[in-house]
Amino acid sequence: MQCPTPAISASLALSPGPFDTLVDGLEYAAKGETGFNYFSVRGELLASLPYATLRERAISVAGKLLSLGLPRGDRMILLIDTSVDFHILFFACQYASLIPVPMPLPMNLGGREAYVRHVRAMIQSAEPSVAVAPEELQEVLLEAMSGSEPLFTGTPAAIYALPEFDHLRPAGRGDSCYIQYSSGSTSAPKGVAVSQEAVTKNAHAIISHGLQVTEGDRCTSWLPLFHDMGLVGFCIAPLLAQLSTDYITASDFARRPLAWLEMISKYRGTLAFSPSFGYELCVRRAVNNGAPAEFDLSSWRVAGIGGDMVRANAADRFAERFGAMEFRRSAFLPSYGLAESTLAVSFAPLDEGISIDRVDLNEFARTKKALPAAPEASSEHTRSFVLCGKPLPNHELRIVDSTGSELADRRVGRVMVRGPSVMAGYFQDSEATSRVLSDDGWLETGDLGYTIDGSLVITGRSKDLIICNGRNIWPQDIEWAVERLPGMRSGDVAAFSVDGADGAERIVTIVQCRASTDEARAKLQDDVGSVVRKMAGVDCTVVLTKPRSIPVTSSGKISRSAAKAQFLSGVYSTPAT
Repeated sequence: MQCPTPAISASLALSPGPFDTLVDGLEYAAKGETGFNYFSVRGELLASLPYATLRERAISVAGKLLSLGLPRGDRMILLIDTSVDFHILFFACQYASLIPVPMPLPMNLGGREAYVRHVRAMIQSAEPSVAVAPEELQEVLLEAMSGSEPLFTGTPAAIYALPEFDHLRPAGRGDSCYIQYSSGSTSAPKGVAVSQEAVTKNAHAIISHGLQVTEGDRCTSWLPLFHDMGLVGFCIAPLLAQLSTDYITASDFARRPLAWLEMISKYRGTLAFSPSFGYELCVRRAVNNGAPAEFDLSSWRVAGIGGDMVRANAADRFAERFGAMEFRRSAFLPSYGLAESTLAVSFAPLDEGISIDRVDLNEFARTKKALPAAPEASSEHTRSFVLCGKPLPNHELRIVDSTGSELADRRVGRVMVRGPSVMAGYFQDSEATSRVLSDDGWLETGDLGYTIDGSLVITGRSKDLIICNGRNIWPQDIEWAVERLPGMRSGDVAAFSVDGADGAERIVTIVQCRASTDEARAKLQDDVGSVVRKMAGVDCTVVLTKPRSIPVTSSGKISRSAAKAQFLSGVYSTPAT
């Protein structure tokens, strides 16, 4: 009977590195017994892949890829879900000095036509020589490949059936490791070219500083491997720390989120991360269907929360619901990162839970200063932000204004980062690179925020900020306020601004509505308008739409820019406010 790989290798001492390349890290990890494990939605072990076996298979497949005569640096598209095949092909590329390019899977990206357009733009940007997908995704891959002329397109089995070349050329420290396309990429996707040095240094900082990994740690993940938090945080970093990782797919998590907690409980997981919505989904499913009383979450020492703005109330609800199952509120670990810096930029301190900064909302909207709110101030006049900690070692962070001048603590501005994990540039796109990366290595993240004694606080995306009547309004404030209405769920609301007929900005709030009667729909529309007026002091256009019609990125975040484009193109109806 097959068993999951152990949490501790009896024959290998844990070493956090640093390793120069992924090949170096896998060569070391393969001396032990740990590895990757893949589970079904019902918790059944589907496959186990010890790092020793991964090394052996990756070397063999690297030889088969080299039989195609591919030069160093050629790209290989991986349209593959979390599986043995993904890991073998990804690491085969490392032994062959090829560059894997993970592609998003067709999950809630606006239907087949929109998905194919989305992936085709990435493929055309990557200019691959090889494209691989399982049999069930071959048709959509071939459709997305239209206009491209790769040397080889097929299934993993077709790759494995190739003749084997007997010489390897493992990637070196200065070589590219993979290309990561942003989850929000649309018609002009930008691929982050991640080097071996950048990813190994980022992973080392995560392992040694952010998580302070110790012998016996075990990872549990549903995060997709085409996204930076899944790929770096729960594939590359665990391997470089010789940790075992237990997986379910993101689609299985969406169907049965408590399977994630069940695996943590059963296999004594210690490290698991999710965006806020993942924790909310677990709570909602537990409330609706009940959670098994026998769950034991006492082993979970780091409950990472990141990938999007951290919602403290989501963490609170999770801790309240699962506290009886030995989940510790102090296990929450807020973090901040982005693909352009490989993954992680900052971590909050371990074992301290979530720290909140409560600011005066009126002062914040008027002056861009995050001044502490008076203790007696009501929630209507305050805004709570989560502290995401200080930068990783050897990384720098600063907040600047529109002229590039550095701002003092509690002044809101553009978030800039610099360090060994920052990309050298976007793949074959010097123009886009020059817009975000300075000559001295400072990266424009696209986020707005401020600092408190060196700790970072993120307030939102700069492109999403709404300026109305001279006031700064954060769309997530509107969204979160509306989501508190009865019957609403996380992800049901998208807020943005458009130019009105008089040239002034007009706020639009798209709301996914499940009400079946005209009376109930009218009431929801009135309630939303009232909430927005109360929270932001402005009127808005309220648009009710059917569930699952607000577009999201491949990582599950609401895409306000796509929702705005759909609104302007007439996809949504626009009832009077």
